[in-house]
Amino acid sequence: MLKVTQLNRFFIFMTFMLTALQEVSARSEGELAAGMVNPGYQEHPDWFKVSFLDLFEDIEDAADNNKRLLIYYYQDGCPYCKKLLEDNFSQREIAEKAQKYFDVVSINLWGDKEVTVGDNVYTEKEFAEALKVQYTPTLLFFDEDKKIVFRANGYYLPEKFSALLDYIGQKQEAVVSYQDYMAKTSPQPSTGKLHNDINSVRSINDLSYKNNRDKPTLVMFEQKKCATCDELHLDILKRKESLTLLSRFNVAVLDMWSNEQLITPAGKKLKIRDWAKQLDVKYAPSLVFFNKGEEVFRSDAYLKAFHTQSAMDYVASEAYKKQTNFQRYIDERADHLRQQGIAVKLME
Repeated sequence: MLKVTQLNRFFIFMTFMLTALQEVSARSEGELAAGMVNPGYQEHPDWFKVSFLDLFEDIEDAADNNKRLLIYYYQDGCPYCKKLLEDNFSQREIAEKAQKYFDVVSINLWGDKEVTVGDNVYTEKEFAEALKVQYTPTLLFFDEDKKIVFRANGYYLPEKFSALLDYIGQKQEAVVSYQDYMAKTSPQPSTGKLHNDINSVRSINDLSYKNNRDKPTLVMFEQKKCATCDELHLDILKRKESLTLLSRFNVAVLDMWSNEQLITPAGKKLKIRDWAKQLDVKYAPSLVFFNKGEEVFRSDAYLKAFHTQSAMDYVASEAYKKQTNFQRYIDERADHLRQQGIAVKLME
């Protein structure tokens, strides 16, 4: 039994810890109000599944209820996770659709809880490394055979996210490719223009390393009906820092549905449409970076200016050769910019 003095010390300690937590919370709220630098912890919907993180068991439980398992990788302080929770899952139609088709389980990118996958046991962060999770949010959709049938790297806008839930939830992957499904549904209004005025490759029909040795090659897979492509070109890529970074690449903007043929960076002759499918390009715009004929990195989610610029800088500076974790690189880059007195605005 604790003595009186021990009890006093215990209560003093707990009071200290409560005060410290309140101060941290207040500071985080102040930072968020100042410009969304770090939104901090976000409450997950109460309909997310409470899981022991035995994934095969979760998959079986979902199948018993005619559902599928959806793993949501997140991290505190992630503005795109905040958008997923607030802009997507906060919509009644999307929330109801997600609950109808999926058991959603959240996993912390940097967490230490145990994740059991068959006979293998990982920590949350070890499992992320094993799956090469580079972005948050990353969404992993599992089928009844315990296989990942779709992986969404990064944030999808509500219209496309809703269509994705239909595609996987209705098991359309067994009938039609995701690219063809999205081409038919076309859920977003747009200008209907392919923004290929920034092309800087010597020949749009020859992207081979042999023909583009002086710089890395940046291939932007896009489509004409694409509101996020419009935003990328009419805003983000027109900014001064973006233009400077673009000058360090041979740039090619391609219609991901085109039947035109070209020579790929690896020297193969393919239709653009077939090449996009071969690369498993699922999202427009997708920025795929090549060096010496090989893909070295890609960005295939909705990103604002800072993260788009960071992706370009990650490849142009060859930082990817030293720091294999893109998220860590982003954090280091943001800290470096702040030390120089440069404001880092993640969501502008």
